[in-house]
Amino acid sequence: MRGHLPARDHGGMDPAPAPYTIRINGHLGVTVLSAFPAMAPNHHGAHTVLAGQLDRPALYGVLAAIEALGLDLLEVRRLTPDRESPGSGDSCSPRRPLPSGASMSLREGAAP
Repeated sequence: MRGHLPARDHGGMDPAPAPYTIRINGHLGVTVLSAFPAMAPNHHGAHTVLAGQLDRPALYGVLAAIEALGLDLLEVRRLTPDRESPGSGDSCSPRRPLPSGASMSLREGAAP
């Protein structure tokens, strides 16, 4: 009987903290924002953008809180070192794709 080899790292997410912006549909109030103490909120048009340094467990925790609160997640963006502030969402803002296995789909009908 053959033993199993350890799983190889296929370029998964870097465990070190990285700057992220998370775009949520609507303006979040103070009570809902209190669920995200590590994130700085900003309102951009009809959306709320949360920005902050997150490692993998913190990112998953924020995403779980968004789901548990029933919020409409529009975008998760890992910022590059030369771009550490939330963009306006226009198609000209530079984007760095999430590592393989970490891609997220936008809600149906939303522009990428």
